Amino acid sequence: MPELPEVETTVRGLARFLRGERIVSVRVNRPDLRRPFPVDLVQALTGATVSALSRRAKYGILHTDRDHAMVFHLGMSGRWRIDPNTHDKHDHLVIKTAEHVFALNDPRRFGSVDLLLAPDLDLWPPFAALGPEPLGADLTPAHLRAVTKDRKQAIKLLLLDQRIVAGLGNIYVCEALWRAGIHPRKAGGKLTMPQLRRLVPAIREVLEQSILDGGSTLRDFARPDGELGYFATRFDVYGRESEACHRDDGGTIRRIVQGGRSTWFCPKCQR
Repeated sequence: MPELPEVETTVRGLARFLRGERIVSVRVNRPDLRRPFPVDLVQALTGATVSALSRRAKYGILHTDRDHAMVFHLGMSGRWRIDPNTHDKHDHLVIKTAEHVFALNDPRRFGSVDLLLAPDLDLWPPFAALGPEPLGADLTPAHLRAVTKDRKQAIKLLLLDQRIVAGLGNIYVCEALWRAGIHPRKAGGKLTMPQLRRLVPAIREVLEQSILDGGSTLRDFARPDGELGYFATRFDVYGRESEACHRDDGGTIRRIVQGGRSTWFCPKCQR
């Protein structure tokens, strides 16, 4: 599934071509993805000007000069194609401006498109339940201390809880915990403030580096311009079971399973 950096990369790529442009036509090529397309999507977007694009957690948001905003989720295999040379059977939503064509392509159809009233965005249930953005000012060591205090659950699982931090996924939690030198099984309530002060910048650094690199190339993800991200070549622990730790401390990367998800870590430098 595209994670936060992939969605951020996608939103930034779309913004280069869509911001300030008037939508001249909208075509829906099937009735649904993971759930039905909004019945008034075509009417709401046709003729509207795109005022901005933004991201909330793993959702992209297309803001317009009207009362509506379109929220999209890329699901397992979704991506936007800009000015495709040919039509693809998985181009389920096509938006045209005077200069460009934007096709939402989703072979597995686990993505979604929603149409919301702009003033109600923060009240939409999937957004209302979210914690602070990991790249925003509200994610602080104090916040993590408050939400993990007395918690016995492993810090790895707590960080994947979207109510604690919005948008963090398995790859980047593994990488951030390695950078911060924190064992993924350590109970959230047992983390010290020095550890939390290392963890917050580690989260930001790994996400920002991945965004700069264009996201991680895993399975079907591609940026809107068709280029694949290459942060996967920089992984320190993710997917590196039995390989040497990059800290050159003599440690060997291990894989365990937590909450049904694989976790990679170095038992020597993560404590």
